[in-house]
Amino acid sequence: MPTASQRAMIDVTREVQELVAGSGVAAGICILYTPHTTSGLIINEGADPDVGQDILGALEHIVPANYPYRHLEGNSPAHLMAALTGTSITVFITGSRLQLGTWQRLFFCEFDGPRQRSLWWKILAG
Repeated sequence: MPTASQRAMIDVTREVQELVAGSGVAAGICILYTPHTTSGLIINEGADPDVGQDILGALEHIVPANYPYRHLEGNSPAHLMAALTGTSITVFITGSRLQLGTWQRLFFCEFDGPRQRSLWWKILAG
């Protein structure tokens, strides 16, 4: 999956729901994982796009660009943002649907783009 900017929250809910629906699993869990040290995954509100911008803005405030980082690659803030968000999420499946709250959406968080990224998934019946 290509990302287009240095930092972004990309809503992947529809694509993941399509995977769940096509899996034949009516009840179980869906696990999403990103194998990158400068990206993350979160569940949060998707109805108002300002929420995503607020999350990215707050992360930039919490993780300052001008901190005296020892990692010299230039992307230390992205590593810390990924550590704060985490690299995996798990969602229940019922009736072949992701069990999300009314306003919840699944977001892939890019912290060091633009890049070509991977989003791995596993759907388990249960």
